[in-house]
Amino acid sequence: MNELLRRILHLPAQSSSVAADIDALHYTVILATMAGVTLAAAIAGVFLVRYRRRTTAVPLTPRIEVPLWFEVVAYGGLLILFCAWWVVGFAQYREIETAPADAIPIYVTAKQWMWKFAYPEGPTSQDALIVPVGRPVKLIMTSRDVIHSFYVPDFRLKQDVVPGRAETLWFEATEPGSHDVLCAQYCGLRHSLMRAQVVALSAPDYARWLDAARAPLELPGAKGDGQGLAEDGRATAAERGCLRCHTTDGSPFIGPTWAHAFGQLRHTADGRDVVIDEAYLTESMMDPRAVIAAGFPPVMPSYQGVLTPAEVSAIIEYIRSLRDAAPARAVPSPAGPIAFPPPGDTPGANP
Repeated sequence: MNELLRRILHLPAQSSSVAADIDALHYTVILATMAGVTLAAAIAGVFLVRYRRRTTAVPLTPRIEVPLWFEVVAYGGLLILFCAWWVVGFAQYREIETAPADAIPIYVTAKQWMWKFAYPEGPTSQDALIVPVGRPVKLIMTSRDVIHSFYVPDFRLKQDVVPGRAETLWFEATEPGSHDVLCAQYCGLRHSLMRAQVVALSAPDYARWLDAARAPLELPGAKGDGQGLAEDGRATAAERGCLRCHTTDGSPFIGPTWAHAFGQLRHTADGRDVVIDEAYLTESMMDPRAVIAAGFPPVMPSYQGVLTPAEVSAIIEYIRSLRDAAPARAVPSPAGPIAFPPPGDTPGANP
């Protein structure tokens, strides 16, 4: 039945772990809508034939009293159907938005009119995203210019990519093959040419490709010696002055330490707890006043327009690489007030 409906509706192949479930909801909505339209058309046809005017005299229409049970069944049934679709749709939304813990992170940079992909292990590619079959993949995406939209019809997944923000999307390819990537948000004159390919390889083929593709990072703006995205992030953080306020060994300083931070909860100055993930780190670099870490002064300047998307991705991967670092023994703060650097010179409080 699934294959029959997919062909009738001219849908592409179901090539991700969530595609079949999304299509099932789609089929249910389509069939229920078609059934409702057919029923309404059939009733209208009966009324046209049975109650057509037979005389020139127009009789008064008698008052019609609808039984209470009919109203309860009709309106209650529609409400139950709507709520059922909402529950199923929200469950699918949560599944799509929550990447598995073991997902492979891949950084995606969109620009007019191309897609660039960077892997933590070092290799980069343009317009071709290579992924293994049967392994979840998490995309951390940002844009260098305008809003784009990463859309893979075969996976039934789409995510807008916004400048200055880190948007995430995860998927798991179920079979080897090549799948089109389109931009679903008009982004300029060559919008229709902004295409790429997701190439899903078997585990052995992916391992061989990864070994052969290891190379220095080539994304514009990245700094480092090509040993990997995390190493490029370390070099970028040192060059941009991040390490003047953030430590990597767990010791306290002007800003929160990066050691053992990624994926943890952070208490904020306004009493909330936020997860230290790609979105939080990106926001802290672009708009550091948006969320202030509790116990730290708001002295960090904005890096909007200063850090390139490649540098942001590299710094995030470096912070991710420190998540298993054992925090150092805390040392007492120096006596007296700390002389904080001027906000225009030194980054500080958020990431």
